[in-house]
Amino acid sequence: MATLAPFTTAHRRYVQSLYRRILTNELNWTVSRDLWRGKAIAVRAEFERNRNVHDPRELAALFDKAEADLAERLHPDPYRPAEAVDGTKWERNVPPPLGPVFEHEKFNEDHGRGHHH
Repeated sequence: MATLAPFTTAHRRYVQSLYRRILTNELNWTVSRDLWRGKAIAVRAEFERNRNVHDPRELAALFDKAEADLAERLHPDPYRPAEAVDGTKWERNVPPPLGPVFEHEKFNEDHGRGHHH
């Protein structure tokens, strides 16, 4: 990633975008906003901790690490606004796994379990 000069408009917008993307991703993983709020506070504290970093190399390292952490933690089925394209109007349906079908009857036979009616 190219390093942006600190305190330029482009730098400020990038930091804001990164912050929002991290918060949005955390919300995708959290069911309750009460639980998410604690994570949001921790994210904000991390950004505040690095607020006074001015060295371009150190900034680049911080941004690269934050982007890598975000990419590693991206939700596979993020929330989309209901009416948006690919929106989650009714629910987020995770596609079923493409592995083999579990054979319940064979499992019961192999493990000595009788049929229950």
